[in-house]
Amino acid sequence: MDYKKDFKEYYVPKKIEIIDIPRMSFFMIDGQGNPNGKDFAQVVGALYSLAYAVKMSPKKNAAPDGYFEYTVFPLEGVWDLTNLGKTMAELDKNQLVYNMMIRQPDFVTPDYARQMIEQVKKSKPNQKLDGVRFESTTEGLCAQMMHIGPYDDEPASFTRMEEFTKQSGFFRLNKTHREIYLSDPRKVDPQKMRTVLRFKIQKIG
Repeated sequence: MDYKKDFKEYYVPKKIEIIDIPRMSFFMIDGQGNPNGKDFAQVVGALYSLAYAVKMSPKKNAAPDGYFEYTVFPLEGVWDLTNLGKTMAELDKNQLVYNMMIRQPDFVTPDYARQMIEQVKKSKPNQKLDGVRFESTTEGLCAQMMHIGPYDDEPASFTRMEEFTKQSGFFRLNKTHREIYLSDPRKVDPQKMRTVLRFKIQKIG
């Protein structure tokens, strides 16, 4: 299973669009602060260590029932601007509130997720693993688009999304939004980075 092919409607949008996002399961960690700091790097490291522990589980004879070969899903983050009182262009990144996550295949159950968390705590200690939870969520109706370029240029893309949303007869529900990171900023030119942007919407009237 390759998420870019089998679930391309959720991960490879070709234009601004309205989409209904179904229930999905994730390893996730809540946090606050600048995403360029060491604390955030530990959060990301903890999530990837879990994601790859699940993927590589057959090599340790620890695969769950129903396991199949798949591509690890990308890192995602839900960012909350509700209590900051600022626009995205004026943000103090040290005050950002986030929920970072990596989606898991349907064969990962809550019990198996707990086993993986305990296993990774022993094999790859990381204090952020204490804050990991496995949870299923349903985003529902959303607007989304593919943002090409640096993260700091995202406000312009959100403005386009909000205009499209209004023209389509919807309104944005709140100041939270989701980012899905398809590019590794350590390896990709900032002008070519690809990030799916998404926020929840509701029909007007």
